[in-house]
Amino acid sequence: MVQSTYYRVTVHRSLFTTGHADGGLAKDYHRLMTSGNLKNGKKQNYKIVLEYDGSNYHGWQRQKGLLTIQEVVETRLAIMTQTPVRLIGAGRTDAGVHARGQVANFFSETQIPPASLLRGLNSLLPDDIVAQELLLVSKKFHARFKALSKVYEYRIYNGPIAPALGRQYGWHISRPLRWSSMVKCLELLEGRHDFSSFQAAGSGVRTTERVVMATEITRVGEDTRLITIEANGFLRHMMRNIIGTLVDVGSGKLTEEGFSRVVSARNRQQAGMTAPARGLCLLKVRY
Repeated sequence: MVQSTYYRVTVHRSLFTTGHADGGLAKDYHRLMTSGNLKNGKKQNYKIVLEYDGSNYHGWQRQKGLLTIQEVVETRLAIMTQTPVRLIGAGRTDAGVHARGQVANFFSETQIPPASLLRGLNSLLPDDIVAQELLLVSKKFHARFKALSKVYEYRIYNGPIAPALGRQYGWHISRPLRWSSMVKCLELLEGRHDFSSFQAAGSGVRTTERVVMATEITRVGEDTRLITIEANGFLRHMMRNIIGTLVDVGSGKLTEEGFSRVVSARNRQQAGMTAPARGLCLLKVRY
């Protein structure tokens, strides 16, 4: 005879009527988070892989008064485990940016098996956030500091007519782009470089040097291009600023030599515009 274990979770009605942690849910979550029970002691470390549509969120990181991915997932995990949960994310995606493979970890004393926790979490999450994996890992695992590289992809629709389906996942540019020149410029970024020219203003980092391991532009169908960059780290808005500058090359506003000078200039004002957030997706994090 097989003995089954059932886990009962009390869920507030407000959870199903809003994407924000408000009402009784917010009060309960605040109580859990301020209970003082946040030490890792006997807690186990869990790794979670998330996919999300960032269209309706103000990015990954919690921000007071704004709806974020981190807040939504933490709140649901707290309801599942009946204890406070704080996620450590591999990276902070900006408002409107999507993810197929965002990685985070959290500590919990829950006795719910990971597979059951994964199913329960997905039943509570809104439709635009999905937990793909949830498993126990070593206490030494840290989603951010143990990451070896991140892979970002940017989607451009380059045709005369903007698509109706998928428009929230790409940047439509009607004028023809010179993709061969864009490929050559993208390849210039491979290796170790100072990416100051592609860093958003006001960023406080120890070094602006990053190592780009791989770049690629893939054609999908007639008008869609996917620009992929894998690097050991990304500065704030780095990917989107690179894309904006590449589009300047593709449209003839900037030569290939000019692009090389932008990289060497270490000056954000020399680079192109910041590409729209909706075209960017965090594909995966490598460990």
